[in-house]
Amino acid sequence: MQKKIPISLLDLVPVGEGQTIATAINQSVELAQCAENVGFKRFWLAEHHNMAGIASAATSLLLCHIGNHTQKIRIGAGGIMLPNHSPLVIAEQFGTLATLFPDRIDLGLGRAPGSDMTTATALRRNQQKSDHFPSDVVELQYYLNSDDDTDLVKAFPGRGTKIPLWMLGSSLFGAQLAAHLGLPYAFASHFAPQMLKQAVEVYRQQFKPSKQLAEPYVSIAANLVLSETVEDAEYHFTSKQQAFTNLRRNQAGLTPKPIKDIETFWSPVEKQSTSAALSCSFIGTVDSVSPQIDAFLAEYQPEELIVTCGIYDQAARLKTLKLAKALPQFQFM
Repeated sequence: MQKKIPISLLDLVPVGEGQTIATAINQSVELAQCAENVGFKRFWLAEHHNMAGIASAATSLLLCHIGNHTQKIRIGAGGIMLPNHSPLVIAEQFGTLATLFPDRIDLGLGRAPGSDMTTATALRRNQQKSDHFPSDVVELQYYLNSDDDTDLVKAFPGRGTKIPLWMLGSSLFGAQLAAHLGLPYAFASHFAPQMLKQAVEVYRQQFKPSKQLAEPYVSIAANLVLSETVEDAEYHFTSKQQAFTNLRRNQAGLTPKPIKDIETFWSPVEKQSTSAALSCSFIGTVDSVSPQIDAFLAEYQPEELIVTCGIYDQAARLKTLKLAKALPQFQFM
């Protein structure tokens, strides 16, 4: 058997049909507590804006809430869309989190807006800011690591916290930048798997050791839904399949309830497109997905797997985490 690796959880705080944002936040807290009890390594939230079905826009605020309701699991952003923000402000926000929750904070960074371009404009973001992303990452890194008293601008809190930075991506750009800066790399294959193999290869080939990281470290994202039967897991996964199809129809909204027959919902073209986007998914029983996970890990050799379970039913999400404990590929904390 391959060496066991850590497993972590990414949550978007999904808001389901007929639910409130308050309910979604409470469910995210419950999910984080369950992940901690099971032994997941990290619990990450992601920044999105102007999306009724996702309640994680104020990422650092929610991480503080999660931190106050957990004890030891690492918490962090997977990620903060840095072009939306001043590096100094992010250093202060996450420096505050690191002060409140020592040795528990991760900070993953992306360069996408986490929204459409109209919303990006409302965030006071311009397209040129993406061009400054590499220098913004270096600036943020400096605020968190510098102890130079002659600095004219210092992050209070944040200065000297040395929060681990991660680079997020779904293309070669993020892989190359992570390699150049010597940062761990998390690939968003749970919704954009097309360049996974090439990006991981480029990252490993071009990696330069840094003060933060001596060797390449890859975390790969995948969808995970587990149940006692394959049919039940597939039933609950129809929530995610509907949500992605709706996104392609420009009808993004609340997370849909699961349906019995997904084939009646989408067209053949929509099925092909959504299935390709969600191809990095393990849906079924522990016994049925375990060989799939073995093959996946053997092909990509990640140091960590981060899973997401963005389905409608909270009980099914909690069940997935608890059943994951039986997966032999993973090391639980």
